[in-house]
Amino acid sequence: MTHFRTQRIFSLISGLWVGSFITIGFLVVPSLFSSLGDRQVAGMVAAYLFKSTAYIGVLISFILLLMANHLARHGKSQYRLTRWILLGMLACTVGAAFILIPWMNSLRDQVLNLGLSVRESTNAALFNRLHGASSILFMTQAILGLVLVWRATKTSTSSA
Repeated sequence: MTHFRTQRIFSLISGLWVGSFITIGFLVVPSLFSSLGDRQVAGMVAAYLFKSTAYIGVLISFILLLMANHLARHGKSQYRLTRWILLGMLACTVGAAFILIPWMNSLRDQVLNLGLSVRESTNAALFNRLHGASSILFMTQAILGLVLVWRATKTSTSSA
């Protein structure tokens, strides 16, 4: 019975987590850019949201990995693949939170100190490449997250 409860909690946490970062990435951030007149401000708010989401994602990834390891060790073999999905999501999160987002923020801060926007600076091309890489990581994480939730809910209902 406790494994069933652990599976249900795993499904709940993974669903809330994936739903929240997909909502931020595909609804909140585009709304910021379309509703705020200043793209620079929208970009700074979006960067803060993505950074917060990434830090929370690191924590939740570890929690879910611990739960998946527990379930896999106790005979729930379907969680073996789930661990790899979580590791992929964690890699995307770490890459964004600790490499790309700080690098992009650094570039933005440098040009703001000069009184320019990122688009007007000599770092515009680099910033665009970093933004593209960040978008690819986010899309990859979103796809892996949807697979995670799909598998987690399938696993929970098949045990009922």
